[in-house]
Amino acid sequence: MANGTIVNHEAVETVKDIIKDIETAMFATISEGGINSRPMQTQHIEFDGDLWFLTMRDTSKYAEIMANPNVNIAYVGKSYVSIRGKAEVVNDVERKKELWNAAYEKFLKTSYDDPNVILIKVDTDTAEYWETGDKTKTVKAFFKKLVGQKPEGDSEINKTVDLNS
Repeated sequence: MANGTIVNHEAVETVKDIIKDIETAMFATISEGGINSRPMQTQHIEFDGDLWFLTMRDTSKYAEIMANPNVNIAYVGKSYVSIRGKAEVVNDVERKKELWNAAYEKFLKTSYDDPNVILIKVDTDTAEYWETGDKTKTVKAFFKKLVGQKPEGDSEINKTVDLNS
């Protein structure tokens, strides 16, 4: 486990609470040319250590996941979360049907049972989060980082969580 990584139920619940209302995440994959990020909608099913996304097989992200399953998903809302994990492609027609809605039909111009529609399941590993509920504390911490000083209480707003507890 990385230095500074914490493992506890409260921290995992904090990550769940931060991401639950954020519909769009930045989904980053690794390609030959570097790291690629794109916005994707998280499927809101109970966060149990896995994140789910719907996409099409004929995309660069599919090829990148097949070549290297290491991904990062970043959520930005009132607070921030960066989640690292391994992605796998899942072809489960029942799960696709369960997650499907009219917006997907319109955006992807197909139906859930199209074999080109796939699910991406991310088995999460670690998450780093920054709680920003106290704006004054956050601004002070970021300012001190900018001027090269170690912020007092920095650990109160930034934690790394091992999601494999």
